[in-house]
Amino acid sequence: MSAAAKARVQALSEQLVRPREDPGQFEGIPRIPTIAGDSSGQRVKGKVVIVTGCNSPLGIGRASAHLYARNGARAVFICDYKTDHLETHKRELKSLYPEVEVHAQQIDAGEETDVERVVNEALTTYGRLDVFFANAGISHLPSRIFEASADDFMKTMRTNALGVFLATKHGARGMLQTSKEKPYPGGSIIGTASVAGLRSNAGATDYSASKAAVISIMQTACYQLTGTGIRCNAVCPGIIETGMTSLMYEAARARGTEKKIGQLNPLMRGGL
Repeated sequence: MSAAAKARVQALSEQLVRPREDPGQFEGIPRIPTIAGDSSGQRVKGKVVIVTGCNSPLGIGRASAHLYARNGARAVFICDYKTDHLETHKRELKSLYPEVEVHAQQIDAGEETDVERVVNEALTTYGRLDVFFANAGISHLPSRIFEASADDFMKTMRTNALGVFLATKHGARGMLQTSKEKPYPGGSIIGTASVAGLRSNAGATDYSASKAAVISIMQTACYQLTGTGIRCNAVCPGIIETGMTSLMYEAARARGTEKKIGQLNPLMRGGL
């Protein structure tokens, strides 16, 4: 294992024995806590990235946008249907990484014209698209299948599954485009799935079905895009403290049972 990799593992391990430091705030919003050390080199240097689901101050999308900027991205498009925090996130990114071009875009991940528009803007402005992280997702209050609403089911599928399909369809089209700066096609498409897409009793019916669909979309896209240089992956997080799970974390803290969250995980904690 390289020295850099060892340092990253050590930083992650120390979370188990040391309390997290307060990262402070930016314009009233908690900053992203940085735990692990940097990767070896800037892994997305000069690349153009689109991330959906970026509005939540506690979200995976916002944190991922910071990682892309930190790792040398030329431009990052932070996108969400909700926009009350997007401009603040944009200003924070620009203050930390002034060399990165940051674009805040309101898009509906399940609306094809919106997804096509942001891809076209990246291509028109920079002549390339290298990464599309289809992270936008929603969930409803858990309910038994007898009580679940068909409308809620389809709304969840529209954002969580159709959104990833559209990101893959138009993201792949953008990544096939070449230019003087990008002479060969290629890129990376990532869809946020969940352990709920892999096993039962990890989420409600609509949410679990939508995340299983994300996994299947990525598997199928891998096959269909063979030879193009485009990689497709689904990531399957366990429980992570985000805007979607914040009420559960707050209730656990009030009861003094936060340490029970994620106790089945090897690290004995939920994700950060």
